[in-house]
Amino acid sequence: MFTGIVETKGRVISASEGGLRISAPEFDDLVMGGSVSVNGACLSVTGLVEDEFTVDVVQETLRRTNLGSLRPGSWVNLERPVFANGRLDGHIVQGHVDGTASVVGITEEGNSKLIEMRLPHRLARYMVEKGFVAVDGVSLTIVDCGENWLSVAIIPITGTVTTLGDREVGDDVNIEVDILAKYVERLAAKTP
Repeated sequence: MFTGIVETKGRVISASEGGLRISAPEFDDLVMGGSVSVNGACLSVTGLVEDEFTVDVVQETLRRTNLGSLRPGSWVNLERPVFANGRLDGHIVQGHVDGTASVVGITEEGNSKLIEMRLPHRLARYMVEKGFVAVDGVSLTIVDCGENWLSVAIIPITGTVTTLGDREVGDDVNIEVDILAKYVERLAAKTP
């Protein structure tokens, strides 16, 4: 489990259909088989060499995320799993990406940016104003939303320490909806 508070950015060294090799000097405590969030996708560490780690990426992950578009030199958001005795500063993020959204607008608002994204209706139905969403693994509050779109505000520190500050119109981002919303929907559907 993650919090959506990205710890650092890593740089992709190599990318293949089956995996990624990422440079992350700050992550010297990763362990083989342990979890790491890469752009919001929970992946298992399959190799460790000095300040680099490798992860395998299965077809289901490639279908649902933007990881297949990564190339050597791409920057990614990284987060280690939360300690059970630590703070939950963001929201509960599983690292189970539900799909992608496309950035359709970026507006400067004072020292922040408002990012508008278009997303499939199957994901948009879980969005509520002032609710949670994880975008490329970053825990964010939804500013506004509609039938097939949502907007989020990015404060300066989020733009600096994550890849969201470098996103442009046309970029695809990974979306993980609030798990509680999915459970409520499922339970409500079974109510007589």
